[in-house]
Amino acid sequence: MTYFFVKTIFTALIIVIVSEIAKKSTFLGALIISVPLTSLLAFIWLYFDTKDYEKVIDLSYNTILLTIPSFAFFIILPILLKLKQNFTISIFFSILGTCAIYLLYMYILKKIGINYNV
Repeated sequence: MTYFFVKTIFTALIIVIVSEIAKKSTFLGALIISVPLTSLLAFIWLYFDTKDYEKVIDLSYNTILLTIPSFAFFIILPILLKLKQNFTISIFFSILGTCAIYLLYMYILKKIGINYNV
């Protein structure tokens, strides 16, 4: 249980540090967040938990595969905010739009014969 809390605190600390840096420089915050910190931490924690290279490889491949539809969020959100929409509403519709694009993307992957493990 201690290990779980250490992982949680360490991961949360990185997110807090990035958000604090972004207050001073959005470019530097974006630079740090664009580095796949979440993926890196997930790979590290998965490996330490399982010692299974195949699981890390599968997670890496699936991350690459699912990165494409995630761009929708970063396109929809600034468009809505530039249109002077409320921040909460913009986040909500960005998430909703991204979910719809994920579903469409996964349907397309299945149709063209790309298998993914759920």
